[in-house]
Amino acid sequence: MRRTAARLGPGARPRRFVWPGLLTVAIVAAGSSCVSTPHYSTDRTYYISPRGDDKRDGLSPGDAWRSLRRLDGVKLNPGDRVLLEGGARFTGPLELRQDDAGRADRPVTIGSYGKDRARIDVTGGNGIGVHNTAGVEIHNLVVVGKGTSYTNGGGIHLFSNLPDNKTLDRIGISGVDVSGFRVGVQIGGTAGSTGFKNVTVNNATLHDNKDIGLLTYGPRFNAAFPVYAHQNVSLNRVETYNMVGDPSAADHHTGNGIVLSSVNGASVSRSSAHDNGVRASKDAREGPVGIWAFDATRVMIQHSTAYRQNSGSKVDGAGFGFDSNVSRSVIQYNLAYGNDGPGFQTYTNARNGAHTNNVIRYNISSDNGRLLPHRGGISIHGKDIRNLRVYQNTVVLTNTGGLLGPALRVTGGAQGVVLRNNLLVTDASPVVVIDEDYTTRELSLQGNNYFSTDRRPAVRWADRNYADLDSWRSATGQEFLDGRPTGLSVRPCFAGGTAPIVDVPAEVSQMVPTCRSLTGKGLALEPAMPDYFGRATGASPPIGAIVPR
Repeated sequence: MRRTAARLGPGARPRRFVWPGLLTVAIVAAGSSCVSTPHYSTDRTYYISPRGDDKRDGLSPGDAWRSLRRLDGVKLNPGDRVLLEGGARFTGPLELRQDDAGRADRPVTIGSYGKDRARIDVTGGNGIGVHNTAGVEIHNLVVVGKGTSYTNGGGIHLFSNLPDNKTLDRIGISGVDVSGFRVGVQIGGTAGSTGFKNVTVNNATLHDNKDIGLLTYGPRFNAAFPVYAHQNVSLNRVETYNMVGDPSAADHHTGNGIVLSSVNGASVSRSSAHDNGVRASKDAREGPVGIWAFDATRVMIQHSTAYRQNSGSKVDGAGFGFDSNVSRSVIQYNLAYGNDGPGFQTYTNARNGAHTNNVIRYNISSDNGRLLPHRGGISIHGKDIRNLRVYQNTVVLTNTGGLLGPALRVTGGAQGVVLRNNLLVTDASPVVVIDEDYTTRELSLQGNNYFSTDRRPAVRWADRNYADLDSWRSATGQEFLDGRPTGLSVRPCFAGGTAPIVDVPAEVSQMVPTCRSLTGKGLALEPAMPDYFGRATGASPPIGAIVPR
């Protein structure tokens, strides 16, 4: 193990705590005077404390080392642990390299001992680096950067550039607090390597970093021969906030919460991104976004929140998103509110068929589009969006500060995009804005509820306004199923602030329908799924994300 600073790879490209074995003695059959040969564990635990001494052996709290520097030259083996005294501060960085080898079943552990978390301070570069090795667990640490760490470093940086497409197995990160870096946690691989698999990040707080809270990245995407650096990445209860962004960066995203790219199989659950991008460049061509993916497949984002995402450049600023080259992925049971851009968006800048077979369902979008109201609460745009399913979402966009926007906006190349059973509500603008005259094979809307409180035209379709569903149906063929008309335009009877629900954000509580006009009025969908609160929807689901109370 070396503490020497090293470059762990190129800068981020945007777009179990195992206890050592116990000495065991097995008693043979009763009456025997012999015992079996003892089995000794070779696992070692190294302790580090400000009150320690680097001349000691470090193998107990009483004989702890004093500094992380003492780890230079120590080779960590599977099952070894390095524990820092809780509540104390240490000067980093701390690095694990290729000769510090854990195993998936016997990881090397870096953590704290005692009641509190230890803190590692870094004034340049990465805080904790894991380079070309895995079988590593990082627990219960505070990692703080400053100086060049804020412009170039990763708080926890996992990086592989091994040849022959070797996949490194098992990384666990939990109970960490990371701030003061360019990226809080970054997981990277390069062409010729496939990075990491079976990565978990749990109960992590990533805040006050410059560009991104958590990032996975890898080689440039090739739609003809897609390669993903990482497999099976799981994020649970990861909070990202105050990624301020870079006011001087006009060529890439800055100020993002969670960004997943070059990954095959990922999940984000019960996580959040909020108050990010406050200083992002006004000249940037894209970003930032709260929680999103690009160049990825089989991504699940669920039961999470994104709010007050900023966009100084007047692009993006969304809560959740699937960007270019995302396939077979799902955004479900999430809440987005108060973002500069859409609550939920899909986008691709390439006509390559790689943005396909994605789903957005059972989400709530409340008063998004603060700065970009024209983009809508849900935005579907780009050159080539294929086989997208958007259903059972509740979207409300109200007039705030004279900014007007639709609940749904569709523009660009749609092929096989279907929207069903969505509850779409505005109070001072068309409910839906569709920029082009799509065929029903390209874009199909069925079983949705369109409601504007001030009786504005329900739909703007290819520069024509339609005041009611009947005229729109007749002109476009939309809102028909098997030759019969579908869709409604009825008041949803939202609870507002009069019926609060315990332990539920006000943005959700006030959007619960209280009358039965939407109950059982949705089109039957397969598979049947529970509503936003986990309640059964029945054979005929409601319209929107929530069963009326």
